[in-house]
Amino acid sequence: MNKAKVIEGVCQMRFEDIYDRHEQKRLTCEEAAELLGISIKTFYRKRQRYEEEDFNGVFDRRIGKASSHRAAGSEVTSLIRLYSERYRGFSVKHFHEFAIREEGVKRSYSWTKNKLLEKGLIQKSTRGGKHRLRRERKPMRGMMIHQDGSTHRWIQALDYDIDLIVTMDDASSDITSCFLVPEEGTESTFRGLKETIQQYGLFCSFYTDRGSHYFYTPEAGGRVDRSRMTQVGRALKQLGIKHIAAYSPEARGRSERMFGTLQDRLPKELALRNITTIEEANRYIQEEYLPRHNAQFTVQPLSPETAFTPCPATISLNDVLCIEEERTVQRDNTVRYNGFILQIPQNEYRYHYVKVPVTVHEYLDHTMAMFYGPLCIGRYDQQGQIIVNNKTKNDQSKKRSKRSTTPFPTSVGLQPPSVGNGDYLYQSFMKKEGSYAIKHFNKSDR
Repeated sequence: MNKAKVIEGVCQMRFEDIYDRHEQKRLTCEEAAELLGISIKTFYRKRQRYEEEDFNGVFDRRIGKASSHRAAGSEVTSLIRLYSERYRGFSVKHFHEFAIREEGVKRSYSWTKNKLLEKGLIQKSTRGGKHRLRRERKPMRGMMIHQDGSTHRWIQALDYDIDLIVTMDDASSDITSCFLVPEEGTESTFRGLKETIQQYGLFCSFYTDRGSHYFYTPEAGGRVDRSRMTQVGRALKQLGIKHIAAYSPEARGRSERMFGTLQDRLPKELALRNITTIEEANRYIQEEYLPRHNAQFTVQPLSPETAFTPCPATISLNDVLCIEEERTVQRDNTVRYNGFILQIPQNEYRYHYVKVPVTVHEYLDHTMAMFYGPLCIGRYDQQGQIIVNNKTKNDQSKKRSKRSTTPFPTSVGLQPPSVGNGDYLYQSFMKKEGSYAIKHFNKSDR
């Protein structure tokens, strides 16, 4: 006797028992139907059939008949071929999403999973692990932001691993920034912070591991040294954001689970789209994958309010989220930085900057700037050449006739030399007239 017949016999015995109690007026029709787990109309039909023919040995007429909703053999074959040839290695959930969205499959997730199990294309997963207490999410968006990197073979066409940098909101699991880089570091951290702040605003706290670009850790695996700040720590302090260190992978459980999802899905999608470079991959992540991921995996926070606040206009993110290094100006008004010799152009603030401490900013695009206190006294391109009016010094020297000039300040009572069109170069004027010229030049014509 097969399983279906056994179940049918049990159901019939249960029906007969409840029917007898109904006939004895101990149960109403509604109560009998509820005990049997069927509707009242179904109970009426089975009662009538039982009284007329005593079921004739067949309690359920569906036994032995094929369902009208049963998939055709060709449909099952097509699904199996699709998974085997194009989506092999995808999780069932991931495969089912693509099958519905791009392949026109209409069947449910459970049906798809059962068919793949029957053919041995997937294995049943086992759940288990150490029991841990769950940390509740923050109630509002913007109260805590996670950032972490994962080294993985994200692009299968490359013969080496690269890093995926993810910045994520704790309350909603919304990914605020996601991109691939050759190696995680200070620059990638600043990029993730900048993208998040520009799109959402400033947040309350920043939760990361104890990587060397986040914290100084005197002993491996030990406590972080709060007295010594990294470039990231300095930038977060300037923005008023609290930096929190995690001391175990389990403490970053949400980030770890998110990377598990991304490692399972993203490499397969990049391979499916024949993407072979980091630039193409980042474009696909921003334009296609990330919006779909956030729509599917974002959860609703406990509070509809937000802790994100607009970044004040007085804060220049470029000058906060950058590398800052202090230097002392040499006798020829130059500063050495990372192999470059940065020349300070003459300006109206000082006669010279010899032995003066200055700060060099290196931005995310690897251009540089030099600051004397709050004053920017020079900007430089990636090769260390001075940028004036968005042009390097070398570009200007090629077109001497087009270099910018400043009219001579005739209001101070000085006579300009015989220069074409009555113009006088500002630097020549400063060299000749000194501090007297500075005072009247700034006050009148400049």
